[in-house]
Amino acid sequence: MEPKFLVNYSNEIVKIELSGRLDASNASVLQEELKKIIGSPVERLVFYAHNLEYISSAGLRVIIFAKQKIGLNAQVYFIGAKDMVLDTIKMSGLDTFMTIQDSYTE
Repeated sequence: MEPKFLVNYSNEIVKIELSGRLDASNASVLQEELKKIIGSPVERLVFYAHNLEYISSAGLRVIIFAKQKIGLNAQVYFIGAKDMVLDTIKMSGLDTFMTIQDSYTE
């Protein structure tokens, strides 16, 4: 299955570009990619969600995994999400530990 994400790590910033659906069919693939960064210094986790149409509980778990295993003390950003995705993030309570914005600049 073709991944619907791109992960880039540089200068202690992890950038994750999400598109399409983040659900049980591909969340584990993203989690495996993020596992490669465990142990690296991370100041920020930036999830770009401009092109994300849907996120399921499996997708939410990957965000929690990233926060707990990669960037426990990192700032987490969720950028450009559509209302439907934002509603899911807010209902899950994940908005309590992340900054939700329309755009992001370093």
